[in-house]
Amino acid sequence: MSETNPAAAAAVSADAAPHRYTAAMAAEIEARWQDFWDADGTYAAPNPTGDLAGDPELVAKPKKFIMDMFPYPSGAGLHVGHPLGYIATDVFARFQRMTGHNVLHTLGFDAFGLPAEQYAVQTGTHPRVSTEANITNMKAQLRRLGLGHDRRRSFATIDPDYYKWTQWIFLQIFNSWYDDEADKARPISALIAQFESGERAVPGHTRAWNELTAAERADVLSGFRLAYASEAPVNWCPGLGTVLANEEVTADGRSERGNFPVFKAKLRQWNMRITAYADRLLDDLDALDWPEAIKLQQRNWIGRSEGARVDFPIDGEHITIFTTRQDTLFGATYMVLAPEHPLVDKFTPAAWPEGTHDVWTGGHATPAEAVAAYRAQAASKSDVERQAEAKDKTGVFTGAFATNPVNGERIPVFIADYVLMGYGTGAIMAVPAHDSRDFAFARAFELPMRCVVEPADDRGTDPSTWDDAFGSYDAKIVNSASDQVSLDGLGVVDAKARITEWLARKGIGEGTVNFRLRDWLFSRQRYWGEPFPIVYDEDGTAHALPESMLPLELPEVEDYSPRTFDADDADTQPETPLSRNEEWVNVTLDLGDGPKKYRRETNTMPNWAGSCWYELRYLDPHNDRALVDPEIERYWMGPREGRPHGGVDLYVGGAEHAVLHLLYARFWSKVLFDLGHVSSAEPFHKLFNQGMIQAYVYRDSRGIAVPAAEVEERDGAYHYQGEQVTRLLGKMGKSLKNAVTPDEICAEYGADTLRLYEMAMGPLDVSRPWDTRAVVGQYRLLQRLWRNIVDEATGEVTVTDAEPDEETLRALHKAIDGVRQDLEGLRFNTAIAKVTELNNHLTKAGGAIPRSVAEPLVLLIAPLAPHIAEELWRRLGHTDSVVHQDLPVADPAYVVDETVTCVVQIKGKVKARLEVSPAISEEDLEKVALSDDKVVAALDGAGIRKVIVRAPKLVNIVTA
Repeated sequence: MSETNPAAAAAVSADAAPHRYTAAMAAEIEARWQDFWDADGTYAAPNPTGDLAGDPELVAKPKKFIMDMFPYPSGAGLHVGHPLGYIATDVFARFQRMTGHNVLHTLGFDAFGLPAEQYAVQTGTHPRVSTEANITNMKAQLRRLGLGHDRRRSFATIDPDYYKWTQWIFLQIFNSWYDDEADKARPISALIAQFESGERAVPGHTRAWNELTAAERADVLSGFRLAYASEAPVNWCPGLGTVLANEEVTADGRSERGNFPVFKAKLRQWNMRITAYADRLLDDLDALDWPEAIKLQQRNWIGRSEGARVDFPIDGEHITIFTTRQDTLFGATYMVLAPEHPLVDKFTPAAWPEGTHDVWTGGHATPAEAVAAYRAQAASKSDVERQAEAKDKTGVFTGAFATNPVNGERIPVFIADYVLMGYGTGAIMAVPAHDSRDFAFARAFELPMRCVVEPADDRGTDPSTWDDAFGSYDAKIVNSASDQVSLDGLGVVDAKARITEWLARKGIGEGTVNFRLRDWLFSRQRYWGEPFPIVYDEDGTAHALPESMLPLELPEVEDYSPRTFDADDADTQPETPLSRNEEWVNVTLDLGDGPKKYRRETNTMPNWAGSCWYELRYLDPHNDRALVDPEIERYWMGPREGRPHGGVDLYVGGAEHAVLHLLYARFWSKVLFDLGHVSSAEPFHKLFNQGMIQAYVYRDSRGIAVPAAEVEERDGAYHYQGEQVTRLLGKMGKSLKNAVTPDEICAEYGADTLRLYEMAMGPLDVSRPWDTRAVVGQYRLLQRLWRNIVDEATGEVTVTDAEPDEETLRALHKAIDGVRQDLEGLRFNTAIAKVTELNNHLTKAGGAIPRSVAEPLVLLIAPLAPHIAEELWRRLGHTDSVVHQDLPVADPAYVVDETVTCVVQIKGKVKARLEVSPAISEEDLEKVALSDDKVVAALDGAGIRKVIVRAPKLVNIVTA
């Protein structure tokens, strides 16, 4: 949808006004100043090291580290929704420079990932070629917006000089363990020393450490390492040929990318032991300046719960469960294990026990057949599907019975998909009278129920008559006594304490804390990712490459795709692209004990790896000797007053990264902090989530999106090529045919206009609809600003050295005061409104503008529209860049209104408005109001019962 182009219309009158601010002039000005800023190094942020370590001017400056979330260089390029956050951080960074800060603001590229690999599979183009072309295009688009990035510090995660350190960090994690006593990560060498000295017993072995084989030692250490390989249930996606993290699987059990089915399979994969940090990840949220909604999402994802571990005896061993309601142990009438639980095979008998109910067997001849069939069924569901409330509960009896430890009852053991191996112990005690899922399962399988928490309503204590379970923490425990322990008559809290103490005394349980958080699956069966710096010897033992062999670069391969399979074929195994390069995979290396043959790891790291630490590389991007210089890291990210964990001063990005990227980056930061590599235990102190720029999507009668730019509005309806179409507000994107590129807007109006429009659309954290027709409003603001300073006919500056009148001084200083506050608070839309108000005041006043007003006006708009500000600043006679000028400071005397309007009401109706001093007393205001002619006339002799005064803005007169 379009209208007459005001920029084109302005060009028509170029002869009459050759120096008018037009799109052509904006383009020339913007390109020229962008070139100057690059050549001058205007945005280079100095590090306080070397020769600058003693620079008193630099040391005296407060620092500010401002970051955007890593962009992915898409082949489609940018649309106008993408730069919203980048422009916002640029405005804020410019404001901070102008208020005396040493500002670090740059942007790199998160360039590994599936899209480039898929493009390579389709076209045969190497992912690096397409990715680097996309980066070049995106850099040009971002540069055109005038973003003040320190380009010396930019990089891409695919640069070997960068991912060398990603691999190095992986090795630090691999060579570390979490010492619970010290509550921190420590080098694995310290754990080995404890095993060697006998200070710590070797788990799972009766022999001493030095009596174990190398393979046995490696296996023991794998149980402690923060990065470890294990065989565990994973999300296998045959359609993509790779495994996925839980977070990459949608709620309906399909891959986030490609929408393929995802199955549970057991594979050997690399994991990060993020669960070791669950408490710290949870507790340290309190000190972060993040939106509460994001903190809540992280707390829920970590999912801390207090309860008890309880052992249920079975065939001379035991099944361990975790419960938060140990007070209901007497109500446990059966158990449920996850289908993948390792004990299922061990305790499943050859035949059904005598008296087994038909409904328990699933129609199978033997327990083994029933278990195998049910496992296959459960493998086709995602964890989210399995936890969803389903109308019909499914499961099967294993044929085994466990013993309830509090009363000695034999209770049947089932498997069911609503129990997950990845949560708790993968086994539950089922208390159907007091848990809705257990209640539904018990009904479906005709299992007994026992009420042990007395209902407060009139339902009674016979669960067979209930419609659903009864659960409460504010109730009395009943039917919970044996010859060993009794909970009857206790409240829930006291009952939990008593039973927990009894379990611990008996050695069959203990109070404990559990987390929803699972270890992070860190392997991908892809080509386009960081290679693991790991090799395996002939026994299959993993060995870390020495730092001298880093970076381990990606080799060339003939086929970039992992082997994919029929999307519905769960009985398949991954085959990675790297595994096909035998020359790279099979190597002879000397790792310190002579040349030996090894096999490289052929998985690659997930695309999250590079973004877990990139804030650190911005600090010291060309350091080839260390991850980051400690002094530089302390300066930019070290702890300060009010931010005990340190971190980036402002981090802006989408709320969609609340759990994944942010949680992973926090984990890596804490490991690096524990090992002494950084001083900041948190990566990002302040987080701000920007909203989304939306756009109207137009669809024809078939539901197909049509080009938004070609839709016409007539009589309140929308038409495309003569056919009426529907309109709905949604995302902006190429596939929806409603994308508007920043290049289009820059060509039509200039980059400064685009910057102003995106910042003026509304509060930064709120989504807002794009309207190309409304862009012209900000374009006209810049034209009026230009006219107020430059003669359009001659190009000469028209400002005068005359003193401004008091009204103009008040307008100026109110604008200065308001803009400073708004920029500090990221309220860019209201800051623009205040600049507009001041500019309009000057336009209406007419005549030449005093220099003492024109220059502050230019400085106020400089963070928002830097190109025109730089041009006007130079035309005003200055030789230094506007970028590093001091932002004006308001004179308080002019910020306070000389007079304010006081409303006088009689019987609730306004009868007069008085201009009074802001400092007027209530007594004086009452006198002024009662003596006003309009008030006297309105009273008309009526008696006054009461006068309510709220100086200086309200007088309310109550008549008799």
